[in-house]
Amino acid sequence: MKLHLSFCMLAAITVLASCGPTLKVTSDYDKNAKFSQYKTFSVNEIDPQKSSVSQLNRDRLVNAVKSELTKKGLQESTSSPDLLVNISTILKDKKSISSNTDYYGYGGYYRPYAWGGGMGVTGYTTYNVQDYKDGSLIIDVADASTKKLIWEGIGNAEIDKPVSKPDEVIPQAVTKIMASYPGGVAKK
Repeated sequence: MKLHLSFCMLAAITVLASCGPTLKVTSDYDKNAKFSQYKTFSVNEIDPQKSSVSQLNRDRLVNAVKSELTKKGLQESTSSPDLLVNISTILKDKKSISSNTDYYGYGGYYRPYAWGGGMGVTGYTTYNVQDYKDGSLIIDVADASTKKLIWEGIGNAEIDKPVSKPDEVIPQAVTKIMASYPGGVAKK
């Protein structure tokens, strides 16, 4: 069971990471936060007890987030960071149900599938039930002194199969999620 969950979470992360149109990204931030005042960050390790992501993918996620924050001019600090970063993953089983009804004929003598007249319409309805996994990758950034959330980015995707190159697709997903992060150190 744990191996199955680990595989599903790998699938969630790798599908989320593909930068195709299936990755839906949303973000929100505190409009009053002065992002230019933050210069350092620390990324909390992903708790293996609360996540079914493999150790390899947890490391890929943490490294990708660190890389993105460094690109924005921030430096990693474990002693007294300005920002605390938390990474979460969620995987849910979902079900999609759709129906389609096909009608035959128009009634009267023009009805091609019946003998004679009549005003009835016949048809049939088919139902399609699809089970899938819904995966989310959540990146939270909080002010270290106040512990107040100042930015949150979420990537969400419907998962139907794993992607083969997690070393490439996980950083791509994190880049896409963090593209809206408003902060960065002002250049001198």
